[in-house]
Amino acid sequence: MATDTIIRTEGTKILIDALGLQSATRFFTLIQREPFDYTKWQENLMEDMSVEEISDRAAKYRQQTT
Repeated sequence: MATDTIIRTEGTKILIDALGLQSATRFFTLIQREPFDYTKWQENLMEDMSVEEISDRAAKYRQQTT
């Protein structure tokens, strides 16, 4: 299991790679400024995806990171 530090570091890198440094920084600013309920966000995160789609994405991600 990854430590909190590893998860934060990897998450930050992924956001910067996906959004660019400026947009990732803006994202973090928005998160800190607004009340954020992680549980509610998580409930709707993949509501339109089937279990198979989620599994396929996870497998593709794992292949890319190993």
